[in-house]
Amino acid sequence: MDLVLEVPDADALTGAALDHIADDEFMPDDERSHAESAVRDDESEALAYLVDPTDLVVDIPGVDLVQASWSSEPVEYDPESLEYELDEEDGGFDRETDNA
Repeated sequence: MDLVLEVPDADALTGAALDHIADDEFMPDDERSHAESAVRDDESEALAYLVDPTDLVVDIPGVDLVQASWSSEPVEYDPESLEYELDEEDGGFDRETDNA
């Protein structure tokens, strides 16, 4: 599974992650300081504090999460590029038939 996310408001993302860290009553203070610093420096760290890969698949019938890991890199996203075009193998989404 690959996800391509656009972050149009990095400050909102960072703020939400910092709030999440502040609300974690079980996080030790030294770890909290490190987490806050990482989140301020890197949007992918902020995202990692807000999204748990297990939550993405836990309710899907017939699926067991065996391993999850994070990897992130900034990319120049061009929706017109063939690289990002879905085809039949990707299970392309047809708005007219899939939203009906």
